[in-house]
Amino acid sequence: MQQWFTLSDPGMEEAFFDTPLYREFAKLEEFGRLPDESTILRFRHRLEKHKLAEQILGVVNKLLTARGLLLKAGTVVDAMLIAAPSSTKNKEHKRDPEMHSSKRGQQMYFGMKAHIGADAESGLVHTVRCTSGNVHEVTEGNSLLHGQETDAFGDAGYQGIEKRPDANADVNWHVAMKPGKRNALNKDNAIDAMVEQLEKIKASIRAKAEHPFRVIKRQFGYVKVRYSRGPFA
Repeated sequence: MQQWFTLSDPGMEEAFFDTPLYREFAKLEEFGRLPDESTILRFRHRLEKHKLAEQILGVVNKLLTARGLLLKAGTVVDAMLIAAPSSTKNKEHKRDPEMHSSKRGQQMYFGMKAHIGADAESGLVHTVRCTSGNVHEVTEGNSLLHGQETDAFGDAGYQGIEKRPDANADVNWHVAMKPGKRNALNKDNAIDAMVEQLEKIKASIRAKAEHPFRVIKRQFGYVKVRYSRGPFA
């Protein structure tokens, strides 16, 4: 519910007290005492500490695979910057060490980065990794594969990923051409026209990874980090 309604920990506490439907959905009525913001924070940290969110995602993926919805023949990888207020400080007046600045195009961002691996057929996400905003996509790309795919797709930020030490030789990478090189193609030339068509096909497959990011940003409201993390606001 925090995700869907873009609520901070204090906001979630208030919603439980103000909205009976929220309490009913979370099955909290039987406990008598509603969780305050500190309880919600500790619960999320427990999920993080014991990597329970990853285990939950693993169970969901097994169910999807059993129903033939997650085919695992190909994976699309992508990353998204999640901004955080640059003024976020702890009690020592220092910024959260998990967040760093990153430049995309001509614009600077401060925050974290979400890396995902999604099924190339269905677009269902099977792997998620979160890093500081300054971690480059290509360094996380191979860790987003589940190990059973034969093909993987990524944008131009993943150039050279097949040459990295952690690359799987059995995976055939289809990485987008750099924009400058693609813009230089001569569409009147038969070979260049075929290359352009291939780039369009790769782009249509990579588009499967854009829908999860839309859900995260627009439906979950993760345009900016909202959670408090212990001593951080």
